[in-house]
Amino acid sequence: MKESVVIAGGGVAALEVALALRDLAGAEAEVTICSPRPTFVYRPYAVGVPYGVARVATYDLERLAAAAGARYRADSIASVDRANRLAVTHDGETLPYGDLVVCPGTKLLWPVPGAITFWGIAEERDVGKVMAEIRGGGTRRVAFTMPTVESWALPLYELALLTRAELERSGDDAELTVVTPEDAPLQIFGRGVAEEMAELLAGRRIEVRSGTHPVRFEEGVLETVPAGPLPFDKVVSLPKLEGRRIRGVPHDVEGFVRIGRHCEVLECDCLYAAGDVTSFPVKQGGLATQQADVVAEAIAARLGAPIEPAEFDPVLRGVLWTGGDSRYLQGWLAGGHGETSTMTAAPPWGADRGKIVGRYLTDFLAGVAA
Repeated sequence: MKESVVIAGGGVAALEVALALRDLAGAEAEVTICSPRPTFVYRPYAVGVPYGVARVATYDLERLAAAAGARYRADSIASVDRANRLAVTHDGETLPYGDLVVCPGTKLLWPVPGAITFWGIAEERDVGKVMAEIRGGGTRRVAFTMPTVESWALPLYELALLTRAELERSGDDAELTVVTPEDAPLQIFGRGVAEEMAELLAGRRIEVRSGTHPVRFEEGVLETVPAGPLPFDKVVSLPKLEGRRIRGVPHDVEGFVRIGRHCEVLECDCLYAAGDVTSFPVKQGGLATQQADVVAEAIAARLGAPIEPAEFDPVLRGVLWTGGDSRYLQGWLAGGHGETSTMTAAPPWGADRGKIVGRYLTDFLAGVAA
């Protein structure tokens, strides 16, 4: 009898779990993807939308699920009866499961009162308006910021770099500043990337105020801690993240789910979590696929697949859009690897097929697009 695997969510982690299970478990697993949204949105391209250099790709989730060997159910998982292994939908229907994978993502919250928020969606009209105001001469000082060091910081630097590139093309100018709570630019990748990033920003005349937390923006003043008030005409911020809660799934005060070495939800049987909803501090699509692969291996091994399930050993990979040639960033987040942080002109992981580097999802989406 096939194992019923229910996936709560329809994003990057959900698709990667389905693809990995198709490869590792084959006919032993019957996979159902539950998501109230009928589309899969490739959000990393949103950073290029205000500058006209990219558009956000959207896919029909039911078709993607079928191509990944799964069924799609247009519903959300509202609660879990762990004792009876039942996932309960928003409409009150119950879905029996052998394994449940929780990956509903996060809620995006307003981070800095008074600032413009970059939401990472298909239309970033507010950021586009800032560019128009710079070209019109009404905005001369712009800050790019984020609320916490646990935000995925790469888009922050891309916004600043793409803005500078656009200004150079149009012949306009403005003072651009990155205000970040990080100790150094993109510190999460490691010292090597942080040093090269600082050099790149300096070369593009983008000031960095590190170790600085934004509080509010009002009447041309960005209140920060500990730097105090900083004068700007406009402030653009990344959003604050909060985990999407599912009743019956343990979570912390911010809605994030604690996981173990195989991405199992702590102290819960046959329950896993992957992606931004986990308590792992870095929220990024490539890491979501790595967690999804770990989950799939654990499930497939239990179903008899001849594999030794790996533990989550995160490798952070990112593609930085600079307004010119892209940079490819890589660093290990766990101990024992030494200083391996790199920024290169070519992707060290192979072909460049998008901004999310996943074992299965990258080639899968490339094939769908083709």
